[in-house]
Amino acid sequence: MICRNFNADWRVETASADSRMKSFMNATEEQVVHLPYDAMIHEERDPNTPNGSQSGFYPGGEYIFRKTFTAPEGWRGLPVFLTFEGVYQTALVYVNGWQVCKNVNGYAEFTVDLAPYLNFGGENTVKVHADNSQCPNSRWYTGSGLYRGVQLQVGSRVYLPRDGVRITTREIGEDFADVEVVARVKNHGAETARITVKNALQREGVVCHDAQTLQLFPGEEKKVHFRYCVPCPALWSPEAPHMYRGVTEIFDGDTLLDTDETPFGIRTLSVDALHGVRINGKIVNLRGACIHHDNGILGAATLAAAEDRRIRQLKEAGFNAIRSSHHPAGRAMLDACDRHGVLVMDELSDVWTVSKNPHDYTRYFAGDWRATVEKMVAKDYNHPSVILYCIGNEIPEAGTDSGAAINRMLCDAFRELDPTRYTTNALNGLMAAGSRLRTIMADVAARFPMGKVGGDGAGSNALNSFMSLMSGERGDFFSTHPEVNEALSGCEEGCDIVGLNYLTGRHVAEHEMHPHKAVLGTETYPADIVRLWRIVEENPHVIGDFTWAGYDYLGEAGCGIFHYDGGQNFSTIYPERTAYIGDLDLLGNRRPISYLREVVYGLRKAPYIAVMRMDKNGQTPSHTPWMFKDNIASWTWPGFEGQTASVDVYCDADEAELFLNGESLGRKPLQDFTATFDVPYAPGTLRAVGYKGGRTVGEFSLFTAENARLTVTVDHKTLHADGEDAAFCLVHFADANGNDDLFAGHTLKAEVSGAAALAAFASANPSSEERYDTADTVTFDGYAMAVVRTGETAGPITLTVTADNGETVQVDLTAE
Repeated sequence: MICRNFNADWRVETASADSRMKSFMNATEEQVVHLPYDAMIHEERDPNTPNGSQSGFYPGGEYIFRKTFTAPEGWRGLPVFLTFEGVYQTALVYVNGWQVCKNVNGYAEFTVDLAPYLNFGGENTVKVHADNSQCPNSRWYTGSGLYRGVQLQVGSRVYLPRDGVRITTREIGEDFADVEVVARVKNHGAETARITVKNALQREGVVCHDAQTLQLFPGEEKKVHFRYCVPCPALWSPEAPHMYRGVTEIFDGDTLLDTDETPFGIRTLSVDALHGVRINGKIVNLRGACIHHDNGILGAATLAAAEDRRIRQLKEAGFNAIRSSHHPAGRAMLDACDRHGVLVMDELSDVWTVSKNPHDYTRYFAGDWRATVEKMVAKDYNHPSVILYCIGNEIPEAGTDSGAAINRMLCDAFRELDPTRYTTNALNGLMAAGSRLRTIMADVAARFPMGKVGGDGAGSNALNSFMSLMSGERGDFFSTHPEVNEALSGCEEGCDIVGLNYLTGRHVAEHEMHPHKAVLGTETYPADIVRLWRIVEENPHVIGDFTWAGYDYLGEAGCGIFHYDGGQNFSTIYPERTAYIGDLDLLGNRRPISYLREVVYGLRKAPYIAVMRMDKNGQTPSHTPWMFKDNIASWTWPGFEGQTASVDVYCDADEAELFLNGESLGRKPLQDFTATFDVPYAPGTLRAVGYKGGRTVGEFSLFTAENARLTVTVDHKTLHADGEDAAFCLVHFADANGNDDLFAGHTLKAEVSGAAALAAFASANPSSEERYDTADTVTFDGYAMAVVRTGETAGPITLTVTADNGETVQVDLTAE
């Protein structure tokens, strides 16, 4: 089908009794927006919202989106559809006043048949009532409204349905690949059609092509199969993500009726307990990052540029896989993963039939799961990046007979629809234990002191706080308890791969219980990476690890915020907004844990230096297993001269030597890739050198920033004038040698003129009251970021940033 972008010129207003009265009085407060658009990020945060810290104190709401368009007379009698890629939460869709659809899963795309309701040759109105007022409904920030794009599809009398072409690599050899193409063809007309279906595989030109003749009766749908032997294929892999295009065309004589272009990659996939994951026959350990769907200061707005940037940054930080926690991934995210060679575990849902919040998806799961699974598979099938389907996350009923039955039902559905990929379930022992938990915890308490459980009991805070006790030796004892074995066995047996959340002690033991199943750490503590990766490297059946979390995100606020005032994590503390446990912060800057992880993965040879915050010297912070250290890579600490700094050196070496202004502070052995030095602070140069077998393996230096000036760094300056492209402009203070001052805080103002607008301006501060959609912000750890989003017209763009010290920087961009 001909697919058209339908994102421009939507009008949105808040739905309320007051807005309805204003509408009646013809005094509405609509604004024109270009999708994707997240309404929640523009709301005033409320300390008293029922969502609390789960959404970062953003309230839910109801929103009305409208778009008026003309349906040409030539569309009459043709198939016309509208696909919404994501509307949060419940969507009621109206076409010219007719209610035509209700969608209850805010992460699942859905399609509406417009044709029966259109005024051909005249004006038409689509209205979407996006209702996210029933709160709390999720354990994290969701966004509200049409936060993903909308596509209009118009077919011919014989057409190729959307996602109707599937391309499968059946086999690869040294100089060939066996590739199968299956295309669905539908006759929408009232007469029998005799047509020709042509297909070609392309990569820098046509690689293979074929054609078939097909007869279709009125309303009939058939499948056409093509089989190719592709010579000397360029294979898709994380290291070399080569992509092809499958072009399918339908002809009636010489008349082209329809065309479909399907990106795909040629690759094979296998997973077993002896070899782990193999892509094209090569073993690949999954260096995984769990991520939520929001794009930080943009909220949930799924701009393709933002998705691409996030995946690129995760790849550069050493990750080769993501888990879409806890929702079906969007198309823009999967496209980015294909381009950058990042493997995907796509996830169905956070809940099944037992709720975690009063208004969550459990209300609809029983009647909606099958349709969601079918849409997931249709969306994912041609993406070479997708290798796993995760059917659930920390499902409370997983340890029951009914949970095991649902688990098997879901896995079977995915296998039936897509036999080329594998299934898993992110199992949590505490959640699955159910009635067994009293016995288990009595045994745990008899062996280990339990200590105090924090948190305030709001939403998932109590569970997360309780899970803080399930780390270390206590956690290992818990994870292999016979009652836990019993609780998990039903779901483990039903999945292709055993997925475990925070059950590191089971990773090796699982091989005795299920010797033919691979095991995956579907969610793990970030600071446990040294131990986790050692288990992966030493046990072929353990195929990888997914840290929680790869990228900081909105909601679950306070999970990783360091409290120095006695505050407890997993408590509802306003104005906390982010989880603050990502390897990368909300702006995409890498934190020290990211560099340690890169060293552990064996991807970084040079050392890295991180310094505990000197302004917190002598203070003891709160701590949970999700938190690493409150350190940053900075040697600029004015006012702390002579005080002792705690300095970590991360390196894959035997010893590390630290130098301050050229003077050696001695060597120390590295234990678990870390050596810690106490250093009297003095401005200048702090240099670390790593030694292995007596030889230098690399060095790294931090420099004190001197006379740092306002600086703006832009990832790219030429943008598309499509209303959906964006430039991410990092604002920082750097000296003449490029050394950033992370200590000084500055108040900033941003202004955008020309063919774009300021979409967001903020820092990565996890606990501030600043809005993300205003022109003012304050730096955090030296940084802020302005996101400049294009309009629909070409032309020059100017971003001007002014600091409180009077400095101004102007950046020129272009939309074309």
